[in-house]
Amino acid sequence: MELFEPEKGNYDWKQSDLWMDYNKQNDLKVTLYFSIINGKTLGPFPDWIGKPSLLSISEDNLVNVLDAILSRYDIIDTVIIAGDTDAYFRYNEQNIPVYVDFFNGVYGQLKEKHPEVKFGNAFSLHGVINKNLSHIVEELDVGDFVAFSYFPVDSLNEINKNPQEARDDLEKMIDLVPDKNVGIFEISWSTADFVNGNQKDQADFVKTVFDFYRDNESKLEFVTWYRQYDRPEGTCVIDPETIAGPISIGDSSGLGSSEYVIERLSHYICNAGLIDTDGNPKPAWDEFKRQVQMSTNS
Repeated sequence: MELFEPEKGNYDWKQSDLWMDYNKQNDLKVTLYFSIINGKTLGPFPDWIGKPSLLSISEDNLVNVLDAILSRYDIIDTVIIAGDTDAYFRYNEQNIPVYVDFFNGVYGQLKEKHPEVKFGNAFSLHGVINKNLSHIVEELDVGDFVAFSYFPVDSLNEINKNPQEARDDLEKMIDLVPDKNVGIFEISWSTADFVNGNQKDQADFVKTVFDFYRDNESKLEFVTWYRQYDRPEGTCVIDPETIAGPISIGDSSGLGSSEYVIERLSHYICNAGLIDTDGNPKPAWDEFKRQVQMSTNS
């Protein structure tokens, strides 16, 4: 909303027109990530809205801006209204009924205007697993689909799975929302040895994701990889607000502090691409292309 409507009722389409024109020229459909919840925080919202509480977010404002976007871009087929929703409601479970009512009100109005578009919320699968938050997903099982992001990490943001164990995690998505389709949103595997990543496991995981897709295609709404290109070390700045608090491990060791967790997430993200910062493809990029070709020919 901050990007699309910097002033109330006045929309800025310059950047989004470029993105959408590119997608349309390449005959691509688009998932709109329009997050009124973003991890632990609400927004960001335009300055004219301020910093409302969940109780005071205007249903009409959200409907109006989404209606404007969807009316302008007919290639959007899915919309994520809240992202990393589990992180927010982990500390605000009392507000789950408030959000369900809010979502259903927005959903009903938008469905009347855009019946072909599907609406849902996104959760962090690894966050749900690591923090035992499956009940939050179950309570917020609303809309047309439920999306999940996934990093194969523990609570310290260090990789603690092999690709097969990660496949087992993906199976849990189906169990969490048996009555709806699932979207795989921003799935990844980092090659940073700082967090126990490597290129072989990344390539193996790409194959694992495609295998999972083929085995569960009827249950999947969409699948998106998190990042195509690595970013230079130190450029993946993490907002401390997105980190769900310190984890106590060993008195004054520093393990589990917000800084420790953020450092590992930064390394993970910067090295989660399929092509390195010098433009060299990793084995996972070759595997990705091979799997796409197989899917196209099948």
